Order: sequence, then C-alpha cells, then structure tokens
Amino acid sequence: MSSEKFIKNNLALTTLIAASLVVFISLSVRQVFGMFFMDFNNDLGISNTEFGLAIGIQMLGWGLSGPIFGAIADKYGGHKAIILAFVFYILGIYFLYSGPNTGIYFQISLGVLIGIGCGGTAISIPMSIVGKHFPLSNRTIAMSIVTAVGSFGYFLSPLYTNYSLKSNGWVETLFIFMIFLIVGLLVAYFVRSPNLNQSIEKNNEQTTLEALKEAFQNKSYVLLISGFFVCGFHITLVGTHVPKYAIDRGLEDWTAAMILSLIGFFNIIGSLLSGYLSSKNSKKIILSCIYFLRGISLCLFIFTPPSTITSIIFGASFGILWLSTVPATSGIVAHIFGTKYLGLLYGLVFLSHQIGSFFGAYLGGLFYDLYGSYDYAWYLAIALSVFAAIIHLPIKEEPLLRLKTE
Repeated sequence: MSSEKFIKNNLALTTLIAASLVVFISLSVRQVFGMFFMDFNNDLGISNTEFGLAIGIQMLGWGLSGPIFGAIADKYGGHKAIILAFVFYILGIYFLYSGPNTGIYFQISLGVLIGIGCGGTAISIPMSIVGKHFPLSNRTIAMSIVTAVGSFGYFLSPLYTNYSLKSNGWVETLFIFMIFLIVGLLVAYFVRSPNLNQSIEKNNEQTTLEALKEAFQNKSYVLLISGFFVCGFHITLVGTHVPKYAIDRGLEDWTAAMILSLIGFFNIIGSLLSGYLSSKNSKKIILSCIYFLRGISLCLFIFTPPSTITSIIFGASFGILWLSTVPATSGIVAHIFGTKYLGLLYGLVFLSHQIGSFFGAYLGGLFYDLYGSYDYAWYLAIALSVFAAIIHLPIKEEPLLRLKTE
C-alpha cells in the first residue's frame, strides 16, 4: 500500500477539495441554529415547542432526502445532486431572513427546506462521491479528510456566530450565511463523479432496485443500519441536551459552550484517526470500540461529581468519538457493495442515523419533562452503546461474490 499513489488523478484531487469545502460550509451553517433561538423567540414569537419541532423536521428531512440525492448523484453526477440541494438550503435561509418566517412558514423554512438542503450537502453525498475516486486501500482516509474539514466548521462556526449575532444581529447574520451557501453552490460544481474511464471499478449492469434488494438481503448491511441509528441518537442527545444538563448540575454557562467547542475540535482528530486506522485494521472492530468507548465516556461524565475537569475530559473524549464512526461505516458499505450505488446505499444508512437523531432529541426532552432529569436518557444512551458495540461484530467485511468475479 505504501507505494500506491494516494491521489490517482487531478479530478480525484479537485473532488476531494471541493467536497471538503461543501461539507465545511453546510455543517458550519447547520451547527448553530440553536444560537438563534432567543432572537427567534423575541422577534418572531417562536416558542420552544415550535423551535424543537422545526429542528426535528429538519433532522428527518435531512435523513429522508439523503437517499434521493444519493440516487441522483449515482445516476446523474454528484455535482448536480449537491447543487440542487444547495438551492433548497439557500431558499430556507432566504425565507428565514426575509419572510414569511412565522407559524407554518417557520417550519417550512427551518424544518423542510433546510432539512432537504442538508440531505444533499452535509457529509453523506459529498463523501460518497469522494469514495468513488479512491480504492479500498485509502478510501477511508479520503473520506475522513472530508469529515475532518467539516468538523473544523463545527469548531469555528459557533465562535463566529456568537460574534455576528452580537455585532450584526440575527437578520444580518442569516444574510451572511446565505452568501456563504451561494459560495458552496458554486464550489459544488467541482464535486464530480468519475466517468467510466476514470472509475476505479469495472462497470456493471446492476439496476437501482437490484442494488436495494441485494443490500437489504445482506445481514451486514442491516447491522450497519442498526448501529448508525445509535450514532445519531448519541450525537443529538449530547448536542441538544448537554448544555442544559451541565447547568442543572450547577456548572457555569460557559462550561456548556466549552464542552461543545471541545467536541468540535477533537472531532477533527477523531475523524482523521478513524480514517487512518480503518485503512489498516478491521473497520467493524474499530466501530465496536468507538461505540463501547462512548458508553465509558458517558458513564464517567454522569457518574462522577460535576466539575470543570470532568467536563473537559468529556468534551475531548466524546469529541474524538463524535463523527469517527462515519469513515468506517461508509468504508464498509463501499467495500461490500462497491461504489456504483454508494450514494444511495450510504444515504439509507444515514437515514437510520437521522431517525436516531430525532429520538435522541425527543426522548431527552420527554424524559426530562416526565422525571425532572436526563438520567434515564443517559442510561438508555449507555445501553445503546453496548448494543452497538456487540452488533457490529458479526459483520462480514468482504466484497460480495459479484465484485470478486467482475
């Protein structure tokens, strides 16, 4: 492997850079909507329930539209799918910015339109296009670069948004975001799928329906889908409810912000490390370890006395494990089924992630309202860590017979 060129051609390099920028822009905007809530509440009269519903719709819209954009990317080219998604994303921000943006229109803008926009721009589709340009030996490394650059957006965006909201107000900040997304739309033109001559795999005549049937009859694919549900549950539970949980435990307001910033920073390290290790070792074992270690990190955070030190340890440890599941999960999908329908098949796996995200956000709030604490939500998250660590072990990391004989 050491003698093999990492970048096969200029198109692969251009696509890798452009896809990384697309994910950086998409996730940077998506990450900070929670910071707008007080302004939406004061100026638009948006309640907690309305805001929570919009975010829930956004997560489901993100997941449901992902396989559709994946199918478009697989058939017509990655750049066309991503550009179309950016149009929805920009429209969502535009209506939030200029109106109508209250009542049902708020749900359509922040929930439906932006959710659809994320489905084609945030991680899954750009990364699946990158995966088509790289062979098995270094595919996960290339995918981890895309994830890591997007993670840098997680780190920077809250800092910039906090500054802009104070200096410019929420309306001007949304306008800046809209310009940012237009830049992303232009960059998306360069996220190109390889043509038949550039493809790293031999062409096959398999149809979309045949690919779907083949995937869902494969036990390993079903186990991956189940495991990624847990990933979504963890991430959204932590991202949505840790700030209030930290304050409820008597920690300062800035501690919650520090945890999220540390998660964003260490996520960069975790994504790159996961991609590198996945190119050298069993991806399913790496995934099992990640989910098990998430459970350990949660246990240390909730069962030890609250302090700044434990918060720092949690932010750093959970950050390393945050999106480190993505390169290994997508790498297994590509390894088993090939890359022809990678956008669609990984999009369906990511749909499971977003369904888990919905339940992580919803059940965290529900348990808090029912029992006055998040304890039962954390217990469920820890149990799911063990579940995910176990179910990845039976996965067979080998290409299907048709790939071996093509």
